[in-house]
Amino acid sequence: MYTDISSTLSLSGLGFNIVGGTDQQYVSHDSGIYVSSIKENGAAAVDGRLQEGDRILEVNGIKLENLLHKKAVDLFRSSGDHVVLRVQHQ
Repeated sequence: MYTDISSTLSLSGLGFNIVGGTDQQYVSHDSGIYVSSIKENGAAAVDGRLQEGDRILEVNGIKLENLLHKKAVDLFRSSGDHVVLRVQHQ
């Protein structure tokens, strides 16, 4: 099951860090992208729906499958001021 989370960037960004990717697997034999930490008082913390350990499936409709970690980071950074995340909660 997944949830779509719509968020607007704050001055400090989306307010969370990610781990994972084909080159930095967070879970053995799984190249998914996961939330590693939520920044205190950041956009994600204020919103409250995203949690550490959640898997991010899509960013603005772009699937995060079989990507290098850097490519996933680049997708987040180029996502614009309004972001829609498709998330699988753990």
